[in-house]
Amino acid sequence: MQRYDLISNDLCPYTQRAAIQLAEKGVPFTRTYIDLADRPDWFQQISPLGKVPVLRVGEAVVFESAVICEYIEETAPGRALHPADPLARAQQRGWIEYASAIIADVFGFYMAPDRTAFERKRGDLQARFRRLEGGLGAGPWFSGADFGLVDAAFAPIFRLFDGFDRIGAFGILDDLPKVAAYRAALAGRDSVRDAVVPDYQARFLRYLAGRGSHLAGLAAQQVAA
Repeated sequence: MQRYDLISNDLCPYTQRAAIQLAEKGVPFTRTYIDLADRPDWFQQISPLGKVPVLRVGEAVVFESAVICEYIEETAPGRALHPADPLARAQQRGWIEYASAIIADVFGFYMAPDRTAFERKRGDLQARFRRLEGGLGAGPWFSGADFGLVDAAFAPIFRLFDGFDRIGAFGILDDLPKVAAYRAALAGRDSVRDAVVPDYQARFLRYLAGRGSHLAGLAAQQVAA
C-alpha cells in the first residue's frame, strides 16, 4: 500500500475533504501541518502553487484538493465514494464544485471589512443554501443512504458555521429543514469529527480575531460583554 502524507495548515477546509475520504476508506495516513504565513522551504519546493493541501504519495506529490480526492478515489482501497453510474457521478462532481463556491462565499463573509459587505455576503450565502435545500434528497446523505465524496466536500462548510454560531445568530441557515438535518448527520459522522485538530473551533476564532473584519469585531464585542 502507498504511504500517504496529507500536508496542510490546521484550518484548511479543502484538506478536510481528503482526510474524511481516507478515513471513510479505512486507509492509514499521516498529517503534516505547516504555517502558511511562514511556509517552509521544502513545502515551497513541492507545491507549485504554494497552497495546501498537498498529498505526498511515497516520494511523489499530488496537489490541488479536487485532484487529490480523485487520485485517492482511483487508487486507494476501500468502498467507492463516487457513484458507479456516470451521470450520477458527474452530477455529484458538479455539487462538489458548488461546495467549493460556498466555501469562497464563506471566506468573503467572515473577511467582509464592514457591515455593508458583510450583509451582502450573508445574502449570497442564504441564496446558496436555499439552492442546496432544493438539491438534497430524503437523506441522511446528499444522495440517500450512502455517504460519498460529495458529503466530504460539504462537511467542512458546516464546521465553519459551528464557529459562527458561537458569535451570533445570522439567520443564514434558517427555515431550511433538509439542510439542518444534513448538517446534523454530518456532525455525527466519525470521519468528519476526526478530520480536524481537537481544538479546531478555538483555533479558528483566534485566526478570525486577527483578520480585522466585521465578523471579528462582532466576536470581540461578545467576548467583552
